[in-house]
Amino acid sequence: MAKNKSPLSILDKTRRRRLNNRLRTLRERAQLLEIELQSFSTMFYRVCIFGSARIKPDDETYKLTYEIAQNLGELGIDVLTGGGPGLMEAANKGVLAGKAQSGSRSKSFGLTIELNAFEEEGNEHLDIKHHHRRFSSRLDDFMRLSHAVIVVPGGIGTLLELYFSWQLLQVGHLQSRPIILVGKEFWGGLLDWMHEQQEGNGLVSPGDFKWVTIVDTPEQVREIIDPHHSAFIEEMKKNPPTP
Repeated sequence: MAKNKSPLSILDKTRRRRLNNRLRTLRERAQLLEIELQSFSTMFYRVCIFGSARIKPDDETYKLTYEIAQNLGELGIDVLTGGGPGLMEAANKGVLAGKAQSGSRSKSFGLTIELNAFEEEGNEHLDIKHHHRRFSSRLDDFMRLSHAVIVVPGGIGTLLELYFSWQLLQVGHLQSRPIILVGKEFWGGLLDWMHEQQEGNGLVSPGDFKWVTIVDTPEQVREIIDPHHSAFIEEMKKNPPTP
């Protein structure tokens, strides 16, 4: 004989269904806002630079990241990082140095995150700071605000940012953009493994690698960014955003 459901059980299901409906409505509203924000957020060419928070200023990778961002600042390109220390600081500091040298209008962005119950203050080289409490919203903001991705050496968080960007391109949720991995010695083994194990077993397609290039120097980064940046400027001239 079936047991009657308790009033509390029925109440819990009703409340859960109501909350799910409210959450679905909020998601739909957020998607509409994101579409509207897109035209305002991408009027200026921006590059994400992802990398380790642990690398110190005397490290060669810090100096390399600084130089890459400095070149971008000289070109009038904004740089967007997680706003923290290490290679994020190198990028934010570098773009401001390039801006000062060329007189460009480049901006230094930092998307900080709450970690281990405390707020990351952000490094001191930020023009604009957006704070996030969740990695999911932070990752979405990185993609919404940028037009290209540069990945310098880093740990688990850097891999998360790389693969998030890459998968959104794979499934067509992002407009095509370059992903530039800096450091053949650091990244080469990862791509070799992906080709051998994932592509070799049919888990990814050869075309999935078309967005990704490994380089070693700031000059090589610029060779990839320059035509993409120029195409963006031409598109803005032809189809300026509606005010």
